[in-house]
Amino acid sequence: MQLVINTRGSYLKKEKNCFLVKTDEKSFEVSADKVDSILITTAATITTDAIEFAVENNIDIIFLNHFGDPYGRVWHSKLGSTTLIRRRQIEAESTDTGFLLARGWIAKKIENQIDLLKDLKKNRPDQKDQIELPIAKIEELRETLLAMKGSLDFRRGSIMGVEGMASQHYFDAIAGIMPEPWKFKGRSRDPARDGFNCLLNYGYGVLYSQVERACIIAGLDPYVGFLHTDNYNKRSFVFDLIELFRTHIDRTVVNLFSKKQVSTTLFDPVPGGLYLNKEGKAVLITAVNEMFDREIEYRGRNVKVRNTIQMEFHSIANNLIR
Repeated sequence: MQLVINTRGSYLKKEKNCFLVKTDEKSFEVSADKVDSILITTAATITTDAIEFAVENNIDIIFLNHFGDPYGRVWHSKLGSTTLIRRRQIEAESTDTGFLLARGWIAKKIENQIDLLKDLKKNRPDQKDQIELPIAKIEELRETLLAMKGSLDFRRGSIMGVEGMASQHYFDAIAGIMPEPWKFKGRSRDPARDGFNCLLNYGYGVLYSQVERACIIAGLDPYVGFLHTDNYNKRSFVFDLIELFRTHIDRTVVNLFSKKQVSTTLFDPVPGGLYLNKEGKAVLITAVNEMFDREIEYRGRNVKVRNTIQMEFHSIANNLIR
């Protein structure tokens, strides 16, 4: 499970073999055996004993800003696996392997988007017409992508261009089925201009921390990207691989609106847009953690979503060193 510290002024310490969380309203203990990571989303106090305890138990501590972007984490400094994986990762970027992997990741993202839109079409027969055309356009883009050949250096811009066009059709379709008060125009970030994007951005921030963790455990280098190019302190490979999992957050946010669990009380205004307040973070993070713990079919068996992320990274690492 993910231990979430979401109340301003919370206090986190070690108590025997547990984490003790205190707020003005309550206190509770959580066994370290049940915690995979600790997410701190607000001003809080954490003792050095609690930090050491987390490191000893391979539990990472992630800090999110008020837009949901991870700005820091505390974890042990060990490599997740053999250094050979990182060597092969660097070599692969300039070979056919790098091109095929990168193209495959975006193709999978587009397939996930198509699947989500098809589910929405099936469950909303009255809105079928406004979903069918975007699906057709995205399917054409997928075929264009799969027909691409060449090197990654030559095709990088084309791959990302197809991904961008597919995402535009995808979010236009989702915007079209949203209830009237919550319709939106395209993606917006830091700050989001609307409630949908506000929830989506924060959800992506939580997902990002899971993807980075899986990357490190698998022995891959978060900074050596294929599609996203190198830059100072840019975790390019995390940006590459998060694309495989974004629709888990998309589906979670759409479901919150479908179940009428979203209201204006979840958001506070900031110059140029909105951000999630304490109530909003609680609603979203609860839904996201429920999604992570849901079992889905993955390679012929039922696996929790959070575990599929780690398994996917191990598969990539193993393929690189074959």
